[in-house]
Amino acid sequence: MKVLLIGSGGREHALAWKLAQSPLMTEFYAAPGNPGIAEHAILVPIGVDDQEGIIALCQEKAIDFVIVGPEAPLVAGLSDRLRAEGFLVFGPSQAAAQLEGSKGFTKDLCARYDIPTGAYGRFKDAVSAKDYVQRQGAPIVIKADGLAAGKGVTVAMSMDEALAAIDDCFDGAFGSAGAEVVVEAFLDGEEASFFCLCDGKHALALATAQDHKRVGEGDTGVNTGGMGAYSPAPVMTAEMVQRTMKEIIEPTIRGMAESGHPFSGVFFAGLMITAKGPELIEYNVRFGDPECQVLMMRLKSDLLPLLLACAKGTLDQYDAEWVDDPALTVVMASKGYPGAYEKNTPIDVLPEISAGEKVFHAGTAIRDGVLIATGGRVLNVTAIGSTVAQAKERAYALVDQVNWQNGFCRRDIGWRAVKREENEV
Repeated sequence: MKVLLIGSGGREHALAWKLAQSPLMTEFYAAPGNPGIAEHAILVPIGVDDQEGIIALCQEKAIDFVIVGPEAPLVAGLSDRLRAEGFLVFGPSQAAAQLEGSKGFTKDLCARYDIPTGAYGRFKDAVSAKDYVQRQGAPIVIKADGLAAGKGVTVAMSMDEALAAIDDCFDGAFGSAGAEVVVEAFLDGEEASFFCLCDGKHALALATAQDHKRVGEGDTGVNTGGMGAYSPAPVMTAEMVQRTMKEIIEPTIRGMAESGHPFSGVFFAGLMITAKGPELIEYNVRFGDPECQVLMMRLKSDLLPLLLACAKGTLDQYDAEWVDDPALTVVMASKGYPGAYEKNTPIDVLPEISAGEKVFHAGTAIRDGVLIATGGRVLNVTAIGSTVAQAKERAYALVDQVNWQNGFCRRDIGWRAVKREENEV
């Protein structure tokens, strides 16, 4: 099977690493890819937003199956264009991708199908949004409606912070993503990431994870795209997974189908586990980043047929097997991230890895034979262990072998799970 993977981040490197292990694979391409993905696939310098270039590549190489990694091309309708040209695609239609492309769309769906989530309001001007916030009080959550690369959400603990976040959105801090603002009730509990494949009718629950969004240790500071993650998430018990499927995933599948936009791809449900049970914070329509990295480390099954079943509508014929041991990934980022940071800094040394270890490339390139950091989040240093504490120890031992002067990371990834393990001893 000839496969094309779209994307260039750490998520796509993890997918490429896992997909390349499939005996079904005969030719593997990635557009545009990165130096890590180049270990597994032939790189083609076509951007994720170049729909014409991607279609031409698929026709030239007679691609059998296209896997779209990031959200932006899905929201822009890439999967629709590819399907119209006769190609099998993993990833939802543009209409179904609104689940991530518009937070207001998702909140309205939740209200219509009684899916548990925080109370909310949608606003197109700062005055009405601020009036709503004044009436609700803090803490409260302010979200840019559209795609903002994981940075358009403010969990405001004070009124001043909430009002400033509204101004940021409408003043253009997140571009067109902030043209509309969703204001949500603050949910108190523990966050978890839940993943589920879907072919439009059938669903297959995957593994759970927990990520660390804030830049500072102890989960402090501003939100980022994610500074690390581990899988599984201890808070997601078997009962909680069952409730999530019944109360959140299944009504969403039904709702999308009834609205004429059946969902095919992966549901990434950001959850808050409250005293009432699982409540939906947001949907993403692609694998999480960096959650995908720990999921792929734990997945025993061949990934390719699972994704193919989503595209063909045969997911009910499949199951997924997982390694019981937990996996943990540490994000190494450029100093200054998520604010301004220096680009094109050299990464002099990467660690030697053993079984159960992997360094995924998230924002790298090779220039004049030198590996350089080109993004904010640059490396995902990942390991498996018999416990979260052991996985953490192995991952940080690898981090300490990386020689990159402009890099930094949090040193406490997995702290909740480690504390749980200590309490259970």
